[in-house]
Amino acid sequence: MRLSKKVVAVAMASMMMVSMTACGNTGSEQTSATPDTKTETTETPAADTADAEQKAEADAADVAETTGEGGMIGVCIYKFDDAFMTTYRNALQEILEGKGYTVTFMDGKNDQAEQNNQINNFIAQGVDALIINPVMTSAADQIIATVKDAGIPTVLINREPTAEQMGVYDKLVYVGCDARQSGTMQGELILDTPNKGDINGDGKISYIMIQGDPENIDAQYRTEFSVKALTDAGMEVVELDLQRGDWDRNKGQEIAQNDLAQFGDEIEVVFCNNDDMAIGALQAIQAAGRTVNEDIYLVGVDALDAALNEVEAGNMTGTVLNDAQGQAEGAVQAMEDLLGGKTFAAGEQSIYVDYVKVTPENVADFK
Repeated sequence: MRLSKKVVAVAMASMMMVSMTACGNTGSEQTSATPDTKTETTETPAADTADAEQKAEADAADVAETTGEGGMIGVCIYKFDDAFMTTYRNALQEILEGKGYTVTFMDGKNDQAEQNNQINNFIAQGVDALIINPVMTSAADQIIATVKDAGIPTVLINREPTAEQMGVYDKLVYVGCDARQSGTMQGELILDTPNKGDINGDGKISYIMIQGDPENIDAQYRTEFSVKALTDAGMEVVELDLQRGDWDRNKGQEIAQNDLAQFGDEIEVVFCNNDDMAIGALQAIQAAGRTVNEDIYLVGVDALDAALNEVEAGNMTGTVLNDAQGQAEGAVQAMEDLLGGKTFAAGEQSIYVDYVKVTPENVADFK
């Protein structure tokens, strides 16, 4: 029987109030509260009760819930307002809800300590499985140790640990895309242009790189392999600038604006590690009076709806589909395999979904 979202939200708020007494977090380290063995009871002041209720309500506001008749699943997303992860989260919700699972989504707010606490709370609540999009790839060891100690089947998504890190726990799977492929495809999009990216004909491709979070392996690989595709094809390249844009549209716009003011017509290619930053860069390109595919090229990754519209309009050279639906389906299938008792040997714990190049010629297939 399904419960109303209002009822579930109230229930979750109560559960979270209880779980906060069982699980704590200091900085990036996880701790467990020591049970109170006293037998006497004291009366809780009304003000403290009100404060606790307000805290629970605030925490519940960061939770998106669905209910069903299957097992209890906890999903941790690094932050809810990331454009790609919103698409991914919606796909997960639709699939899991359709299969009858009781699901709770938590917003990590781009704070690893916050997410660590959420993972602890899920474990205390007795979830059957976890799907985790880590805030920081560098937190993988801690996350894996926590879920291993609890014996919780876990699927990691979007941010991939090393094979060595994953190999310590056989009820752990990573589902995602190989970011090296996306970087290579970005470079190929430039090589597929009539002048192979050398707009001014000086024998060199002069570019700026707007990177995501450099701590993220996807950002590292997209940055490296987009340029490697050019050099592997025998092209000479000149890096005019590389700056971190943290996957953010406003930062993409600001970086591109400053670089266009500094380097002007020297810039032939703008590489962006994701579409949101590419949309920001496009705003700066248009404000500077430049025209994509005529005197400058612009590529992104994700194939967000907004980017597909710009590719179709000729305002982006292309993007690379980061298949949120395919990854969500793969994550749920891996989760169900784990729940069914399947284990994964070290070195066989990563499941990849292919990227796809999106150009003006095939963009209609993705809309």
